[in-house]
Amino acid sequence: MTRSKLLTGALVAGFLAAGATAALAQDIKFFRIGTGGTAGTYYPIGGLIANAISNPPGSRACDAGGSCGAPGVVATAVASNGSVANINGIQSGSLESGFSQSDVAYWAYTGTGVYEGKPKVADLRLIANLYPETIHVVARKDANIKSVADLKGKRVSLDEPGSGTLVDARIILAAFGISEKDIKPEYLKPNQAGDKLRDGGLDAFFFVGGYPTSAISELASAGGGIDLVPVTGPEVDKMRKQYTFFAPDTIPANTYKGVGEVKTIAVGAQWVTSAKQPDALIYEITKATWNANTRKLLDSGHAKGKAITREHATEGAGIPFHAGAEKFYREAGLLK
Repeated sequence: MTRSKLLTGALVAGFLAAGATAALAQDIKFFRIGTGGTAGTYYPIGGLIANAISNPPGSRACDAGGSCGAPGVVATAVASNGSVANINGIQSGSLESGFSQSDVAYWAYTGTGVYEGKPKVADLRLIANLYPETIHVVARKDANIKSVADLKGKRVSLDEPGSGTLVDARIILAAFGISEKDIKPEYLKPNQAGDKLRDGGLDAFFFVGGYPTSAISELASAGGGIDLVPVTGPEVDKMRKQYTFFAPDTIPANTYKGVGEVKTIAVGAQWVTSAKQPDALIYEITKATWNANTRKLLDSGHAKGKAITREHATEGAGIPFHAGAEKFYREAGLLK
């Protein structure tokens, strides 16, 4: 073979390889998931979900023991400052999706709460509700607080200004006809509130987060113990019709030492995206999220993973579902 024929063959092979690489690149869809700090729960959960929904071109088929993710998707979990930062990232286009508390997502979509006075994030859409972040109303045992109505006249910390917990606490109190003028309010971070309650300077405080949380566990184990106040009743039922991001929740008995089962409500840790994301893409991503293989990853990958179930994926939706996710849930019989 002549040198010129060898050179021509190499050039043709090079062009074919370049063409194949270009075609492969066109098939890849990069999909970022904004999470939270690397020490929190959002980041490792984001990593598990990113792994589950990824299915790069050339991957082995799902039924052959390969990836069961969305075709062509390469997903990554991105560390961030949490709910508000993720929503801002989705809005600016620097993230395709992200995790948020359901109340923060609702406020962003409606321009209320912590988004009061800011433009509404009208394109914000829901992919899935993931797991509950529970409303705890923690009371000193000797304060004799058995219901939210009993907080009247008490020393109560509502969390610090600018926090989602403060807005939630105000909504819950208002449902029982209580304003901040009716209590002796303080605005402390949960750890500070716990210290003050233990020292007798506070009667109760609000906390939003997954259970068990170490700060409350320590309080329950300390001398005197604590009560967890139920957040239930007709007042709460009426409130939930207005604020649909709240979902019913139960803290099991002995989650905290000496505390029985408590009925309360929760905001969801949710996975959100933009209405601008293609319907077909979000449909495939939602489908992959609830694949049987993903179930195994979630169950074995993180303590909170077991709480992420398809049956709860549509609960506490304070914002509209993305059309692609809605299509999947309707087909699965989870939405009417």
